[in-house]
Amino acid sequence: MSPHLEEVLRSIDQLSTPEQLEIISHITNRLKQRELQQPKRRWLDLAGTSPYPLLGEDAQVWVSRSRREDQEQCDPTFRL
Repeated sequence: MSPHLEEVLRSIDQLSTPEQLEIISHITNRLKQRELQQPKRRWLDLAGTSPYPLLGEDAQVWVSRSRREDQEQCDPTFRL
């Protein structure tokens, strides 16, 4: 934690409950505004981002194979 943040938190601890609630409200509103300013992602933005082997391959087959390959990399003695 930075020294500046520690100082801010100590200052907040010295405030009254209504003042602390006002800080919470202020921070919440700022975070909401920041969230509204960020562009929303759409599912179509992800189109075409999967690697080639996924094309034409059943999803469950791909998941099972990927898990098996990951397991084999983690534990070379593992074989089916």
